[in-house]
Amino acid sequence: MSVSRFALTCPGGFLRTNGDQIVDGDGRPVIWRGIGLAGWLNFENWMTGFPAYEQGMRAAVRDVLGPERAAFFFDRFLEHFFTADDARFIAGLGCNVVRIPVNYRHLEDDRRPFEIVESGFHHLDRAIELLAACGVRTIIDLHALPGWQNQDWHSDNPTHVAQFWQHPHFQDRVVHLWRAIAGRYRDEPWVAAYNPVNEPADPSGEVIGPYSRRLVEAIREVDPEHIVILEGNRYSNDFDVYGEPLPNVIYSHHDYAPPGYVPDGRYPGVAHLTHVWESPDGVGYEHGILLPDQSRDQYFDADVLERTYLKRSEYMLRTGTPVYVGEFNAVFTGDAEQDRMRLDLLADQFEIYTRHRANWAFWPYKDIGVAAPLTVDPESPWMRRLRPVLEKKARLGVDLWGGRHDHIQQVMGPLKELFAREFPDYLPFPFGSEFLIGRLVPQILFAEALLPEFGELFRGMGESAIDEMMRSFRFDQCRQREPLVELLRRACAQQAPV
Repeated sequence: MSVSRFALTCPGGFLRTNGDQIVDGDGRPVIWRGIGLAGWLNFENWMTGFPAYEQGMRAAVRDVLGPERAAFFFDRFLEHFFTADDARFIAGLGCNVVRIPVNYRHLEDDRRPFEIVESGFHHLDRAIELLAACGVRTIIDLHALPGWQNQDWHSDNPTHVAQFWQHPHFQDRVVHLWRAIAGRYRDEPWVAAYNPVNEPADPSGEVIGPYSRRLVEAIREVDPEHIVILEGNRYSNDFDVYGEPLPNVIYSHHDYAPPGYVPDGRYPGVAHLTHVWESPDGVGYEHGILLPDQSRDQYFDADVLERTYLKRSEYMLRTGTPVYVGEFNAVFTGDAEQDRMRLDLLADQFEIYTRHRANWAFWPYKDIGVAAPLTVDPESPWMRRLRPVLEKKARLGVDLWGGRHDHIQQVMGPLKELFAREFPDYLPFPFGSEFLIGRLVPQILFAEALLPEFGELFRGMGESAIDEMMRSFRFDQCRQREPLVELLRRACAQQAPV
């Protein structure tokens, strides 16, 4: 039993790995059943409704409201999005851990690199304390790194290039930042683990292995106690970059099942794959899983889900280390049959994780009606104000998660055909040319063009109106997606086989 910096006694004290298990300070096995507090300290476009990437969105709001009122705008969002009511609800689901994604910009300023912003810890501290008061531990996840560790919006990347792996400056800053984080929380048992790099995507595959060892060593110099979580390359899928496992380190993959997020995916049934890459010899993979043929249309059922899970967990099973599924979800469309199939898919995933004694964290906790158990009311002040931009986002398919390209096929179709004809052997990292076209055209070109329109939505708003609007994110103003809430409760309550 340990006492935290928040003066809250933590039964079992610090967690650690023991072979393929997580155990507490008394040696009792612990299986993480958790959820991701996403879209809060690291904004994501599909979760809260803005287009493009976080810094572009912040700039658009600042251009309209000015720096002081924009600061108030974001402060009110952070205050209302997560409160004691949310912590109690999460604990009531049966979760014992919450993964909190953080954008590095809360803790460091690009204009003053290597200087830690102490005030940036305020909301992280607040969340850890509120969750601890409900008996729930926290995983600190650095989701957006300087220079961008992957090619996507969720690392706050305005481009399609992950500069982090090319520049020692960015790498040094993250080492320095993690020393500061570890120094702050080294005596905090309510922090279950550190997750220093979310979904890394090193195109060379040569930097991530040595850098991860360096990062773990830097954390260990400050904090020898906490578990460190390392994710595979190519968005948590490729563990060939790691050799022998490091002590007290958990290796994590993300287990997104295509029928849960691709448009019109069936379950059981056929889904069109979007995250496909090919080896130079022409062998096709989806998120690292070998395809039985070269078709992008593949059949999925519970057996396929289990084979996929076991393949993604291969490194952990081979090395005898804990399996931790750090993210998974399904997109809900409002179509009753589609949503039923996606609940069935999630139920099968939970059953697989329970049977294999896997640790997991569902993604995310709260959003505007896409995938989370808690959703912002469609008639709330926030949703009413965003409606014109949300409708345009949907028409243009600018979000990868929940977006469709039906209305932009006149642009996307010819581009894909041209690339297939003129560049048949072009295999850009991470997931091929079709994925890259989707990233460059709707997710960057169209989405950035929408940013000024998003900012204009808030012109003329005073502090009282802003505060009322941001209250849309408060727990008591949100709706529960009841079938998903009940599914999560049952999954948290399931007992793993002995």
